Amino acid sequence: MQKEVTPVKGFKAFLLRGNVLDLAVAVVIGAAFTQVINSIVNGLINPIVGAFGTSDLNAYKSCLKGPCTVDVKTGAVQGISIAWGNVLGSVLQFVITAAVVYFCIVLPANRLLKMYMAKQEQETKQEEEKAAFQAELSEVQLLSEIRDLLVHQR
Repeated sequence: MQKEVTPVKGFKAFLLRGNVLDLAVAVVIGAAFTQVINSIVNGLINPIVGAFGTSDLNAYKSCLKGPCTVDVKTGAVQGISIAWGNVLGSVLQFVITAAVVYFCIVLPANRLLKMYMAKQEQETKQEEEKAAFQAELSEVQLLSEIRDLLVHQR
């Protein structure tokens, strides 16, 4: 007879799994990290780009068809505009995010992992050398005992 799992118990087990908690922490940290990157783009990159044009990348637009105007009274847009400044801002934000993640998280983590693996490899090598030395030492002791027995038998 199988034990029935109630939805409440199943939900509790689901929430207490480690991977769910890790995912929740990752989402919260990711949201905070997004705010940091947005502030870097809006406070640093946009003004630098603005030195060559406007300080707001969202202002960069091109008119694809007709005069791109907005009727002030009705709010209707005339013409078709392409907001390539939004795309440029998003691409810059992605590149900055990727660079920060790589240089501040991935690269140091890889270096730490490499140092840890080298240390583990060195410890393993030392243990193997010690085991080989012990085997050689016990072999020498065994041969010495055989020699002593042979000498004693004569």
